[in-house]
Amino acid sequence: MKKRLVVHSVFVIVLYLIITLLMKIGMIDDYIKLNLFLIMLNIILAVSLNLINGITGQFSLGHAGFMAIGAYTTAVLTTLEKPVPFYLTVLIGGLFAMICGFIIGLPVLRLRGDYLAIATLGFGEIIRVIIQNIDYLGGASGISDIPQGIDWTGYFVITVLSVVVILNIINSSFGRAMIAIREDEIAAEAMGINTTLYKVMAFMIGAFFAGVAGSIYSGSFGFIQPDMFNFFKSIDILVIVVLGGLGSISGSIISAIVLTILSALLQDYPAVRMVLYSLILIIIMLFRPQGLMGTKEIRLSKLIPIGGEKNA
Repeated sequence: MKKRLVVHSVFVIVLYLIITLLMKIGMIDDYIKLNLFLIMLNIILAVSLNLINGITGQFSLGHAGFMAIGAYTTAVLTTLEKPVPFYLTVLIGGLFAMICGFIIGLPVLRLRGDYLAIATLGFGEIIRVIIQNIDYLGGASGISDIPQGIDWTGYFVITVLSVVVILNIINSSFGRAMIAIREDEIAAEAMGINTTLYKVMAFMIGAFFAGVAGSIYSGSFGFIQPDMFNFFKSIDILVIVVLGGLGSISGSIISAIVLTILSALLQDYPAVRMVLYSLILIIIMLFRPQGLMGTKEIRLSKLIPIGGEKNA
């Protein structure tokens, strides 16, 4: 365990230092930096949705709605006459999204399968339509000139913290209860697990991090509008999770990197991108329904030999 912690910590620090150095010497320009931000944003969204869909075994399509709540919270609070500090708005945006996750999760998570997917999809669209019809929030035109309050370091730290927190939840007794619900909900109930409580908690945690992702999106790109958080955004996040593997955080990270780069290469051909996403989903379902990683995780401590502990 100690070896694994050391290896992962060293990897994260070295990765940060290398990318920072490349930015300093100009090898990473603004375009590449923008795509790095999008990769980290998609990692946060994917690992948080994976907690709901992959670890707990539910089927949510409302992640874009939670992202919109966080994005508009930060946009409003940072454009006041006395603006709220950016990182405080990120926390507030996440908490607002979590509260909405509780409100929608408590009644909706009694549903299962397709019915749950339809209900969460409806929630996401309701949020978008409500925002679109509030003049104070800019209506369909959205909000522009949002102060940019986050840089590369802030993005990196929030992304790493999001992954670490979710991994620790999964590896705790709380996470084992979620996995038990995914494997057999009836058996989990028979063993005394409060399935409704754990499903709602997973939904709330996933909503919190989706709200955080929305907040940092708002604070880095300076402009948001309701159509950015429509049904297709939820599908984009779902494709990342399914491609990486339902239940694999490593898979979500790899998939987020691959699909974000692919989207950047196809940004001039949006129709082709959606067709390609559809083909990817079909191919995955036919030939590898468990995704790239299935439920497995990459262990850096096994890939990078370090003397000392054995069987870490």
